Parts: sequence; C-alpha cells; structure tokens
Amino acid sequence: ILKENGIIHQHQAGIMEIKITKQSGIYTLTSEQILPISLEKAWAFFTVPTNLDKITPDEMNFRITNNPGSETYQGQIITYKIGIFPFVKSNWITEITHFVKEKFFVDEQRFGPYAMWHHEHHFEETPDGKVKMTDIVNFKMPFGVFGDLIAGTPVKNKVRFIFESRYKILEKIIKL
Repeated sequence: ILKENGIIHQHQAGIMEIKITKQSGIYTLTSEQILPISLEKAWAFFTVPTNLDKITPDEMNFRITNNPGSETYQGQIITYKIGIFPFVKSNWITEITHFVKEKFFVDEQRFGPYAMWHHEHHFEETPDGKVKMTDIVNFKMPFGVFGDLIAGTPVKNKVRFIFESRYKILEKIIKL
C-alpha cells in the first residue's frame, strides 16, 4: 500500500512503515518495525556488529572488512565494502557516535559513498512486550546538486530497498 511518501507493509504478526522525505538536499528515511521479541533480545541481536551482514540483502555485496568484536560501543569504528551500483564497490567507514543501552545507538559515516550519513537506531518496548524499532537515516549525495540529479533517485530507492529487504530478512530470522 502506498501512503504519502512512504510504504506500509502489514504482515500477519508484524508491521513495517517506511517513508522518505527530502529537505535542503538531505534525504531522511524513517522506518518503523514491530518485532515480536523482548527488548533485551532485540538489543542483543542488533548490537552485534556482524549481524549487519545477516540483515543486509545479498544484492548489496556487503561485507565487514575489519574485526569489530562482538559488541557495539561508543567510539567503535566499523569498516565495510559495499556494492553501490552493479560492478561498483565502495569502502565505507562508520563510527558509533552515541550509545545508550537498550534505548538507541547512532552510526555516522567517516569515509564512504555519501557526503553525509547519520543513522539512528531506536528501540522501545511496547505495552504488549514487543519492540518498536525505529531507524532514522539522514543522508546526502556527494557532489552537491549534480550528484543529487544524477544519482539521488536511484540511491534513495536503493536505501528504501535495503530497509524493505531487512524487514523480510528479519521476518525469517525472528519468525514474525
């Protein structure tokens, strides 16, 4: 179902909503997903850096290139290789800049394919014991207006695809 600038997916046991807006050359993706697991289990899964490999679609040719350890922490640097277009790979380096246990963490690009990337991961326990996971991603294309004109729409669609795919992958992992 298409709703305003976003897509709402409703499945038997879970709901996901994605919307993307643009202001001042910065795209903002907001994704909300209800997970039928406890806050502790969700936090334990999403704060293991190598689990990002598991929830990123294969089409992205994504892989972590350093050894980030088994837990996320403020100040952590994670390096990746990612396919941004067919036959085009990019190195990507992010830092965990904020971290509040069982509430949220933020990763920001230090070097990589975007002029700016700021990704907030929020976790909130619902009254029925599930978890509302909210991702807020602010990103800007490189090369200013030219980069936005050439690649803005395909990249926006690719970022949306990643989060739509993540829902389906999590559905299988968590058995929504």
